[in-house]
Amino acid sequence: MTIIETPETTQPLLHEHTQRFDWMTLTPDVFKALLRLDTAAKRGLPESLVNLIKLRASQINHCAFCLDMHSKDALAAGETVERIVQLSAWKESKHFYTAKEIAAIELTEAVTVLTDGFVPDELVARVAREFDETDLAQVVSVIVAINAFNRFGVASRMIPGHYTPGATH
Repeated sequence: MTIIETPETTQPLLHEHTQRFDWMTLTPDVFKALLRLDTAAKRGLPESLVNLIKLRASQINHCAFCLDMHSKDALAAGETVERIVQLSAWKESKHFYTAKEIAAIELTEAVTVLTDGFVPDELVARVAREFDETDLAQVVSVIVAINAFNRFGVASRMIPGHYTPGATH
């Protein structure tokens, strides 16, 4: 049992949930294909931008495992705690990000939450002012890849907290 100490008291943490199934082991070809997609998707994009995209999509999708993984990877790559913490409230803290990063974050939200409707033309036009066509396509590819990983993570209830930065998914 893990104990957490706060200034007020010492309390035991709740127990971890059980993972439903190990999709990476059960479907190794799918896992390897997604790793190849992820590698190809992020090619040519700054690591810091890729990390922000992965974190924002994972926040929206409530993928605790991916949040654990990508926040640790971002920190290991030199990202600041402040930018990671502020990401869920980026509309109120845009001053922590570049115009290019904000464009990618906005696009991440639109592509991730398709139940709100189509990705607006005006958003794509705004994002296209920050990225050339190839980079725009790469950004969309990163968004698609992380959403696939998020869905596997949430469906299988992958357990956060054990990921080591730099390790393979």
